[in-house]
Amino acid sequence: MAYQTINPYTNEVVKTYDEATPEYIESSLAQAQKLYKQWRNDPVATRIPVLRKLAQIFRDETDSLAKVLTVDMGKLYSEAQGEVQLCAMIADYYADNAEKFLAPRKIDSIAGDAQLENHPLGVLMAVEPWNFPYYQMMRIFAPNFAAGDPIVYKHAANTPASALAFEDAVKRAGAPAGSLTNLFLSYDQVEQVIADPRVQGVALTGSKRGGTAVAAAAGKYLKKSTMELGGVDAFIVAHDADMAQVNEIAPRARLYNVGQVCTSSKRFIVTENHYDEFLANLKKSFAAAKLGDPMDPNTTLAPMNSKKAKEKLQEQVDEAVQNGATLAFVHDPVDSDGQFFLPTILTDIAKDNPAYGQEMFGPVAQVYKVKDDDEAIALANDTDLGLGGIVFAGSAEYGAELASRMETGQVYVNTFFSSLPELEFGGVKQSGYGRELGQNGIMSFVNQELVVKRDAPADNLAGGLVTAAHFN
Repeated sequence: MAYQTINPYTNEVVKTYDEATPEYIESSLAQAQKLYKQWRNDPVATRIPVLRKLAQIFRDETDSLAKVLTVDMGKLYSEAQGEVQLCAMIADYYADNAEKFLAPRKIDSIAGDAQLENHPLGVLMAVEPWNFPYYQMMRIFAPNFAAGDPIVYKHAANTPASALAFEDAVKRAGAPAGSLTNLFLSYDQVEQVIADPRVQGVALTGSKRGGTAVAAAAGKYLKKSTMELGGVDAFIVAHDADMAQVNEIAPRARLYNVGQVCTSSKRFIVTENHYDEFLANLKKSFAAAKLGDPMDPNTTLAPMNSKKAKEKLQEQVDEAVQNGATLAFVHDPVDSDGQFFLPTILTDIAKDNPAYGQEMFGPVAQVYKVKDDDEAIALANDTDLGLGGIVFAGSAEYGAELASRMETGQVYVNTFFSSLPELEFGGVKQSGYGRELGQNGIMSFVNQELVVKRDAPADNLAGGLVTAAHFN
């Protein structure tokens, strides 16, 4: 696997990196394990100052950190700046709340004075993607650093500079050696690290294919895991939706980060009374997208992250059309050798079309016409994936009723999808399992150790427990 930064706008090979040696992997795991043993009995409060310093670094160095993202994977500079700022918010959030979240919880019990204590689980392995190189790392690092779990991680092969920039920021924030270690691993080395007895948990954000492989390895070696594997999120336009709001939000919901977002609205499911208006406005908005230099503030759509990703998406669109889909819109060509994919709209996608329920990771919108809201919900749920969704309806209350019928991890009603530190994130079905961010996010990799104490057990209680045990 070649770890290499290739600027998607210029096609320049910026830098190539060597894979981690077995010796470096071993020393990294040994250092992380040593730190875990130290952290096992340290208070959470001892790690909080590092998170506050890390947040400050991300705020103070927003511009320079953002530029790394833009060169690595082509992200609009303005969007990259937003990602850096979000990372600062996440670090601050866990600095503010970790002690409260991880405090012991008392349990009323006849067995004695009982409580659940939240201790570190151990060294974690993280496998993270290229589309939000800092954000994906921060949402796994901040809560688990607070909990006391050191992390080794494999980042995407096309964003190595971002991986190193994040590791460097953590070091400069004062984190002890071993807190977070970047490893440029081959696929075989990923499983070797997961198999190592010092590793106690695995977190992955990525494709279904990658998640299947990593989850299989985690299961094989009995390691706790969380998986976020993408989605084909529905954007439902209900019969009574406010179309002014819909027409403003829908293009952003698909084109943000060039559509390379797990929670992008990939399927627009529109009731027939709004369909013609919706399609006309979506075409108009897609046509207005300005493709160009991602560092230019006038650019509204950046190149895709790589030539490989662009070619894969084109193959998906071609296959959809070959199987009966209508190519309803394609943006005018752009005079650039960058990895631009022209914003595209597909309609008339039948259930037997390969594109039906298929994730298209880029600026391609699938638009479906349905008779009514019930049919919209049925179509939204007719997929093996379930990560997120958006519903626009005449009232928030009715929209929430529709949202509750959707089989997905999160739904936003009459608003754009948001990622904030306090909002727990994750999916269902083949979009994965587990949650990141919020309070549940910090509990994913802790040892909830039950401690029950009493000065001297009463005879009748002890006898009752023995008797109960005989029935188990």
